[in-house]
This record gives sequence, structure tokens and C-alpha cells, in this order.
Amino acid sequence: MKKFNRRELLPLARTLKAMAHPTRLFIIRQLAKREHCVCEFKDMVGADMSTISKHLSLLKEAGLVWDDKRKNKVFYNLRCPCVLQFLDCMERELNKIHDSRSFQS
Repeated sequence: MKKFNRRELLPLARTLKAMAHPTRLFIIRQLAKREHCVCEFKDMVGADMSTISKHLSLLKEAGLVWDDKRKNKVFYNLRCPCVLQFLDCMERELNKIHDSRSFQS
């Protein structure tokens, strides 16, 4: 049996922590459809530019998105599309749990 190696799991834990916010999950799902600039997220989320930029910065640091600067705008793209399979799987399983609890009540 392999011994627990905290250092080995830290990058994955940081990535999961970066996703652990409703706004960032929304951003990830929107970037799965196409690239977006900060100004588009500002309107979609209803937050100011600095807040959106902080969310995108965290996602970028975690390796989930990349940016492309064009003139005075920065466009973001999803770097790690496989994360969508994880999110979809989690959502399906959580819905099953919720449905079974609702059914038991």
C-alpha cells in the first residue's frame, strides 16, 4: 500500500479549491462553450470587473484557464476541458442524492 504523500496531492487540491466557488464554476461552464472577455463575464455575473478578474486569476493560477491579450481586452479560454466531465458527474450524483432524499420525505 502506498503511503500518504501530501506534497504529491497539493496541486490537485489547489485546483479543486480554485473551482470551489459558484461564480468560478459558472465561468468554467461558460468557457466550455467559447472564449470570453472579462467585460462579458461582468454582465453575465453581475459583478464588477475587479471581482471577475480575481476569479479568472485564481482559475488561471490553478491551470484551468489561459488568457489571450488582444489590444485592450483579455480573452479567456478553458485550458482543461476534462474538468467538465468531473463537474457533470458530480452534479448527476448530487442530484440523485437530493432526489432520493426528497423521495424519502
